[in-house]
Amino acid sequence: MTAPSFSSFPPSFASFPDLDPGPSRHSLSPTRNESTADESREKTRKHKKDKSERHGKKLKDESRKDKRHKTAKDVHEPVLPRQHRPTSKDVIIPDDEKLKAEEDRRLAQNDHQDSQWDSRPVFFSDRKGDQLNVTYGGIHAGDIPKYHIVNRGRSILGLDGDWTIYRKGGKAIEINIGRRHKQPALTDSSVATLLAAPPCQRLIGSGDSYKYEEVDGFLRLPSNRRPKAAEDYRSITKHQDNLDSDSQSSVSDDSSDDESGTPVLTSHQLSLKALEQQLAADPSSIEIWLSLVRHSISNIPLTSKNAAKARAEITLSILTRARAAHPHNRSSRILFLKYLRAGEDVWHQSKTKAEWEDALKLGGIEIWMDWLEWRIRTTASGVDTSVADATRVLNALSGSEGSEIDNLRVLWRVAVAFQQAGYHERTTALFQAQAELTFEAPQSLHGLPLEKQLESLEEFWESEVPRVGEPGAKGWGDWISSGRPDNSGSPLTAVAQMDVDDQSNDPYVQWHHDELRADCASHVPARSTDKRSESDPYTTVLLSDIKALLSPFHTEGAKNAFRLIWLSVLGLHIPGLVETLSQGSWDDRWSYTYLSSFSRLHSIFPDTARQRQLLADSLAGTLIGKEREFSSAFGPIKEWSRDALGPLEWIGKDKWRMWTAVDLQGINQDFVRAVFKQLRCGSEDYEWDIYALAFEAALSIKSALKLSRTFLSTARDSLPHWVAHARLERLREHVDDARKVYQTVLVASQHPPTQPFVGQLWRDWAEMEWLSGDQNAALRIIQRSVNIEGSGGMMILRVKRSLDDTINCPHEQWKDREAWISLRALVELLTSSSQDAALVIFDSQPAASVNESPGLRESMMVASLMLLYNHLVILRSPTPPAVLRDRLQIAIDTYPGNSLVLGMFLEAEKGHGIWGRVRAQLGQSTADGGPMEKNVSRRIAEVWVAGWEKGRWQSEIERTRSGLAAAAESERTKGSTILWRVILEFEIRVGELERAKKLLYRAVHECPLGKDLYMLAFGPLRSAFSAHELDAFVDIMAERGIRMRKGVDEYLERVTDGDELASDREDLDGSEDEIEHEARERRLLMPY
Repeated sequence: MTAPSFSSFPPSFASFPDLDPGPSRHSLSPTRNESTADESREKTRKHKKDKSERHGKKLKDESRKDKRHKTAKDVHEPVLPRQHRPTSKDVIIPDDEKLKAEEDRRLAQNDHQDSQWDSRPVFFSDRKGDQLNVTYGGIHAGDIPKYHIVNRGRSILGLDGDWTIYRKGGKAIEINIGRRHKQPALTDSSVATLLAAPPCQRLIGSGDSYKYEEVDGFLRLPSNRRPKAAEDYRSITKHQDNLDSDSQSSVSDDSSDDESGTPVLTSHQLSLKALEQQLAADPSSIEIWLSLVRHSISNIPLTSKNAAKARAEITLSILTRARAAHPHNRSSRILFLKYLRAGEDVWHQSKTKAEWEDALKLGGIEIWMDWLEWRIRTTASGVDTSVADATRVLNALSGSEGSEIDNLRVLWRVAVAFQQAGYHERTTALFQAQAELTFEAPQSLHGLPLEKQLESLEEFWESEVPRVGEPGAKGWGDWISSGRPDNSGSPLTAVAQMDVDDQSNDPYVQWHHDELRADCASHVPARSTDKRSESDPYTTVLLSDIKALLSPFHTEGAKNAFRLIWLSVLGLHIPGLVETLSQGSWDDRWSYTYLSSFSRLHSIFPDTARQRQLLADSLAGTLIGKEREFSSAFGPIKEWSRDALGPLEWIGKDKWRMWTAVDLQGINQDFVRAVFKQLRCGSEDYEWDIYALAFEAALSIKSALKLSRTFLSTARDSLPHWVAHARLERLREHVDDARKVYQTVLVASQHPPTQPFVGQLWRDWAEMEWLSGDQNAALRIIQRSVNIEGSGGMMILRVKRSLDDTINCPHEQWKDREAWISLRALVELLTSSSQDAALVIFDSQPAASVNESPGLRESMMVASLMLLYNHLVILRSPTPPAVLRDRLQIAIDTYPGNSLVLGMFLEAEKGHGIWGRVRAQLGQSTADGGPMEKNVSRRIAEVWVAGWEKGRWQSEIERTRSGLAAAAESERTKGSTILWRVILEFEIRVGELERAKKLLYRAVHECPLGKDLYMLAFGPLRSAFSAHELDAFVDIMAERGIRMRKGVDEYLERVTDGDELASDREDLDGSEDEIEHEARERRLLMPY
């Protein structure tokens, strides 16, 4: 019998015998030693003596049973077939003598091997292990040795007595030594802790690069070794003792070297040591101090227990050293903000408040914005306190450079706080009042102090005439010039934006449905004569409620930013707007409100109907794999740098762009149209007009073309309007109509190449012909753009030279220069069919200057990727896929928050069976020694990517949950109401209501003003909450100033009017109080 070797199995199993009977008594195992033979002869003599002394059939039968029992106990005793078994009449002595003679002869021939078998171990130790055990959670069924259970199922035949059976399951068992506890499995937390532990020792290479000398690029190995004869496989144990001694000596030598020499440091410790040395040389370096913080907390996982407090304490200790190391560090706003954010998790509230007051002395918009965010998160006094805090910020920022943009950020933050707390009418009123002050101020009030203007504005407000966004609104200035007429208009009617189920008998669920319906009905402030104001006084907003938040805006940049901010608040997300207002800020935590809308949440998560899908099918007994199905690679999250993709630009066959019909669900379309119309600043306001056309195109292309013709009727020479009109024709797939526009504008009238929007017109025209499949027409258009006619190689060289000269010329619009670069790369692609040469055109552009926006480089990268994407995916040209994949890998590492890059990246990975690159993007990547901070849009995009492949959602649930858990603990995103809404929606959709309940308590602690979070307890999570817990939620909402249009008591009165209804409420409660139950039972048992 051979001793089998098993990967990743307890070593003693290798000594199990093969208990299957052989074909005859001659199929004996040759692995019998002398002790086994002696034992066999001794048992044979006992058997003969037993048979000679006992007589009778009963005694013979008992002897035969005893013989079989002893034979089964002997590990090496063969089990003979039935036809060869001796009976009571057979003579057994000749068989035993023959067996003894055969064994003696065999042992005499192999006498030199006796010493080997005496010392041979009963098992082989496989210390490498099988990697598939980790994949499948256990060893293969074929690797399990055959065994026989004895001792009433507690032991295994042939195994040492110390080993006992711990658990039996299926076709396998688990054994353990003695009665100890269960050995840790591969999925236990203790094993995960060991795997996550840092290494204790390092492998340090020797000084020489190679053991043997290198000659002409080869290592010449010694060849004086003679080939050894093939040895028997049992020789693996021949020098076992020597090998063990050698290994022990080598280990001892290594340990002695470690003890005698310097201590061996890990790579993490070496990096910390290097940073400490750099700080000793330059203690004023802010970047090195921040890098030291990231390296120091990198060993603490975000999802571990008490990770937030431990990371905060380490951060505080390092930053305290940093502030004391150099006087310049105490005035660093970055260090101070990092110091304060870490202190919030450790300090008492009084100490935190005192530290913030010290920080405010430094000034700066980032300090004030973080202070305002801290006040909104920690103050439970309602939105009135937020208004007072915002007023303090505005007063502190007045008169500073760039104060108008800073004031806009404060205005935006307070408006979002109003929305989250349920005061939608106050948010609309705030923007209406600011719009009247900015765009509709009377000429007679220009130059007067702000207080005088607000007094006149309050008079206009109290007249209750239509305001900006309402039908019939003419503006504050027109009202003054018309002699202050009375209100003659009518407010917007309420528009229901969602359907809710109101058939439930639960009063809490009914209140939840009515509250949601009222919140989504209308966001326009009511007038004092409306019926809504009688039942809900918060629908009417006085100017005194928002007067302190109004600021004068005079610059064109501030006015344009205000209009775009209002569109974002209305639900029309503007990608890159937050980054434009403040580079590197964390305003996305609260500004991306579109991600928490009902329609967007529905598009982020996959449908429950297609969560499970068969992975294989069979046809005529043959297993056939299912085709992998994917949804669109471009998902509902849309984020990129400003103007990297214009409002009327698109990508892919589905024409994915900034706004589509799905993005406009739940938006008051009439109100948005009125805002676009009333805030238009003349016929030259082309940027605002393009956004208006994009909004109409998302609803209907025909209505957008009609509006575009209206704009062109008053601005026939406006090139940006012609660019937008041609793109609308292309969007409608009317190529001939778009071609007529290009020919009329570019050919009929000549324009210099440096004129704004000329390059974009030529680029769009050439791109349209190229994507239509006519490469020659595209090449002719590029020639015409530089006034070169002809054909041949010389003509191509002249075109390239002219395009290079045009690129180097100064341009007013950086998008025009990008368009000429795209034309130059397209020429290279059409003439040489070299993708690398086309990419060199983009990469060879000079680096961004100091005053250049970082978004320009991102826009250039997106342009190069779109060129490759159209060439490879749309036109299906013969191109190595690795060209696009490698380019996308660089882009997604450089711009991780760009949704355009992510979509093209997923499209490029769609045809590959390995999902490694996609999973690498979903995991927690590192940057500068610590985990890379991801913004809100990237975190939510990863949730959508988990369900991108149809049928894969169930297998990605745990990975998605771990990513969201890390986001909930991250300093960057843990205070985001939007992120917590997505986390709770995820747990609800996967059916983990109890887990969602626990997370809800954390969410309302981090975001006390998030009304949508509280409402989940009364709706989707109703079954997880009792009536007492919901009553406590209502009390908390009232204490924190959360708006409730109707009281819950009104719905509960219908239940508590009678005993039967009261019992129904107790049934709804699900956990009746024991005292009340006992009192009811006593009343029932009373005799009178």
